[in-house]
Formats: sequence, C-alpha cells, structure tokens
Amino acid sequence: MKAIWNNHVLAESDDTVFVEGNYYFPRTAVRESLPEESDMTSFCQWKGTANYYNLVVDGKENPDAAWYYREPKDAARRIAGRIAFWRGVEVVER
Repeated sequence: MKAIWNNHVLAESDDTVFVEGNYYFPRTAVRESLPEESDMTSFCQWKGTANYYNLVVDGKENPDAAWYYREPKDAARRIAGRIAFWRGVEVVER
C-alpha cells in the first residue's frame, strides 16, 4: 500500500494492517521528514488514546492527517508502532 498526499508518497509498505476501514503502516515505512507532532488526541474504547501528526509537504499543511496509538490497548496491539492516514491522504495499492 502507498499513502499519497500533495503528490508525494508519505508511506509505502507491503506490511499494513487493516482496521475499521484504515490501513496502518509500520512507522518505519513513513518518510521521516513528513510528520510533525500535533496536540490533538482522541479516544477509542477498544484501541485507546490516539495521537496525531500534522503533515507538511512543499509548504502545504494538512493538520491532524495521521494518527497512531502510543500505547494501544491489548485488543489493538497489532497496530502498535503503526500510523494511519486520513483527511485527503489517498491510500492505494502499490
């Protein structure tokens, strides 16, 4: 799978996990220079607290467009160390 925004590949991997309509990429598959920590958090009853990243590509910002679970609950342990995207980020097969 590939995650693309603003004509740039943000992440690319054959090792994604599909949960609730979202592909979670290994953290190592995400281009290091792209995500910036966001202050946003949200809570999922079975996954835990999500933390977000802002994406900045070629001077354009996409706030809170990626998320991860720093300490996922046991039921969601398979997404530990992974990042998912939304808000206009296109996820396609490579």
